[in-house]
Amino acid sequence: MRDTFSMHVATYLDNNATTAIDPEVFEFLLEVLRSVCGNPSSQHGAGSFSAGLLRVARGQVARLLGIPSDAEIVFTSGGTESNNTAILSALETQKGRNEIVVSSIEHASVLALCAHLERSGRAVIRRLPVDGQGRVDLDASRFAIGARTAIVSVQWANNETGVLQPIPALVRTAHAAGALFHCDAVQAAGRVPIDLNLLPIDMLSVSSHKMHGPQGVGALFVRKRTLFSPLVRGGRQERGRRAGSENVAGIAAFGRAADLAAARLQVDAERMASLRDEFEKSVKSHFPNCSVLSSSAPRLPNTSCIAFADAEGDALVTLLDRRGVQVSSGAACASGSMEPSHVLRAMRVPISYRHGAVRFSFSRRSTSADVRHALCALQAAMQRLSANSNAEEAACG
Repeated sequence: MRDTFSMHVATYLDNNATTAIDPEVFEFLLEVLRSVCGNPSSQHGAGSFSAGLLRVARGQVARLLGIPSDAEIVFTSGGTESNNTAILSALETQKGRNEIVVSSIEHASVLALCAHLERSGRAVIRRLPVDGQGRVDLDASRFAIGARTAIVSVQWANNETGVLQPIPALVRTAHAAGALFHCDAVQAAGRVPIDLNLLPIDMLSVSSHKMHGPQGVGALFVRKRTLFSPLVRGGRQERGRRAGSENVAGIAAFGRAADLAAARLQVDAERMASLRDEFEKSVKSHFPNCSVLSSSAPRLPNTSCIAFADAEGDALVTLLDRRGVQVSSGAACASGSMEPSHVLRAMRVPISYRHGAVRFSFSRRSTSADVRHALCALQAAMQRLSANSNAEEAACG
């Protein structure tokens, strides 16, 4: 079975999409799957054992986020559910406030929900512009956030560029207006320090599979005394904040992944930043007409989004994949045609670069050999694109 589904990939650099499950986490997940059969809500021994696993995991995720109380952690199916829950809860509980403020470069799980609420007339959406590095305009935030704002939702780190947002300043502005503040920290948790004991964020989303845990598990931090309305109803699980029998094995493994991420945070961050910088230096020396996006702003240590002039990011991704290097492009398919991502448009990346953006995202498992392989594959891919372009020009001539 393992051979049937194994991925014969020499270099995986798409860790902002998902990370490979850590071997220790994987073995623990198997152990729990083999041994657990009780519903955590049941009063017998098997149920109590499962409930105990949830308590341990809740504490592990809480510690990763710098908070002493595990009561503030609500387990979900992942970042998308957590983001949706936070925004809809605020809209429901903040009476007399129907405005939502978001950045223009949020993840689709936030922007798509906001677009739906806007179309249905349930909320007024105010979208904050960003500068050329992808950082939110703080002056614009002070004008946009006001007495009608129910919640401000801004991501800690962008999934495409890795740029880090000025969260403390945004939290202060939101709270000064009496609004709640939610942060999508899916890309940040486990990669940069987060201390919610010091930063008064009201709600924050995290996801297991971005920190070498299993897919399909996440959490929403909900600060004590924050008014809350559940998204999923029908049971008293998660202290009445998220109905449905918990994914015990997945949650337990998520807790173990969070524990490992907390223990390795500084070492992993320094190592990934070193690999990223080594890679970017080499790419820039070989391709003068490329641009490392957000390179002048604080970024995640593992993320490098590089735009190549007059190239097609999708074609580059395909050619790199054929050479055993897996990455993502900065373009999204819309209405059957390739359009630059909303992030690149919001950053006003020059048109000649917008279609040629490729995201390389490292992990604790990445190596210098991966950097060398990726650079070699990139050189071959660019040569192939150049040859195809020359052939097309000759045919047209």
